[in-house]
This record gives sequence, structure tokens and C-alpha cells, in this order.
Amino acid sequence: MTKSSFRDKVIMITGASSGIGQELAYQLAAQGAWLSLAARNAERLETVRQECLVRGGKAIAIPTDVSEQSQCAGLIQQTVENYRRIDVLVNNAGITMWANFEELSDLGILEQIMRTNYFGSVYCTYYALPYLKKTRGQIVGISSLTGKAGVPTRSGYAASKHAMAGFFDSLRIEIAPYGVSVTMIYPDFVATEVRARAFGADGHLLGQSPVQEKKVMPVERCAQLILKGMAQRRRELVMSLRGQVGQWVKLIAPGLVDRIALKAIKKGR
Repeated sequence: MTKSSFRDKVIMITGASSGIGQELAYQLAAQGAWLSLAARNAERLETVRQECLVRGGKAIAIPTDVSEQSQCAGLIQQTVENYRRIDVLVNNAGITMWANFEELSDLGILEQIMRTNYFGSVYCTYYALPYLKKTRGQIVGISSLTGKAGVPTRSGYAASKHAMAGFFDSLRIEIAPYGVSVTMIYPDFVATEVRARAFGADGHLLGQSPVQEKKVMPVERCAQLILKGMAQRRRELVMSLRGQVGQWVKLIAPGLVDRIALKAIKKGR
């Protein structure tokens, strides 16, 4: 990946106010990308936009709740009105949970996770696709290792990420004749704020992360790997060694993968 891989490319990023989305925005801005940033938190989103300008990119901030179809349509419309095209859509917005299924007191949590993680990606992709076809552009889905294997305490989250994988793997085949590529990203634990904002069993946010954040992949490194995969238009990128090995082990010893997943959750790394 050269330093100018994304210069003057119009790149939309959902969930851009924090975590992986924020860091992607910063690194892309440094390459001179033209960014359309979306997230629910308007104040934090504006802070990210200002920092992107400082780093050398162009940036607009469009407060958006991707779980609402009409807001996704508006996001695409405003992006095209500002930049006249879309080259890359990064479906990054997501929420998570940390509770055993049987402990949940409000099943609405699962619906909310699915609407944000899965339907949010579907809605944005649907409205962006006509413009991506014109530029022979790229769709990026930020999934998780839970999109490859089940993980305890994350049942609803894993379901949403498996749904993303099935949708984008199918869509990839449909849109290949138009020159639009689909890149799926499967990070392991990454040091972000997402788990502190995870739903607990009672439906309230945890407030603090159950993961040893200082012992997992730094978000800066995660973003670097994602951008490399995007520049190469990779089909998919599984980010950790245990994730890569786990895919093969699962074929011959699925029970072992289950035990590894349980151990990772208990250790918080």
C-alpha cells in the first residue's frame, strides 16, 4: 500500500466517532482522502471531522443512526450532494453485548444489535450501490471473529456478524460483473471503547470493558491492516493468528475451537 492509495477517493465510514472507524478516518485523512463520516454522536463526530481536516483530508460529518433506513438513505444522498460520487463504503457501525443468552432480561437487545450491525450495513449498501457501480468501487464490512465462530456471552452479536458474512458473500457474487469488490474484515479483540458500551444482561451498558484492553491489538495497528487489505481489494482479512488457525481447526476439531473461545472470554483477551 502506497502512501497515496486513497488520495482523493470519496470514502464513507459509518461508526466514525470512535474506535476503529475513528482511526480509519484519521489514517485515511493523512492520505488525502475525501471522507463522509457517520455516527449517532454528533458532537464526537464533529471532533473527528475537525481532526481529519488538520491531518490533510477533506471531511463532512453526517449524524446518522444506521438502524433507521431513512437516515441511511439521507446519508448517501448528502454524501453524493457534497462529493458527486462514492468510491468506498466502509460499514463499520456496530454495537455489542456481554451476557449469556439465558441471563437476558430484555430480548429487545438482540433486535437492536441486529438492526445496527446487520440491517445498518444492508441499508447503507443498498443506497450506495448505484454510485459504487459508477466508480467500480468497493464495499468493506467490518465484522469480527464472532462472524466466523460462535462465542459465549456474544450470541446476539455473533448472529449479526454471521448475517453480515452471509449477506456480503452473496452480494459479492451478484455485483462482481460491475467491477465492485467486497472486502470482509474479521478483527480479533481490538482496544476500543465498544465493550464498555456493550449491553449487559439487564439491557444497560456495562460502563467498563471486561477485556484486558492493554493486552489486545491497538486500534492503530488494526486500522493499518484494514487499509492494507482495502488497498489490495482482498476478499477477506482474518486479523489474528488464532483466528486464521481456528478456521482450519474448526473443520476437524470444532469442540476445541469452542473451548478456545470460552477461554478467551474468561481471560478477557
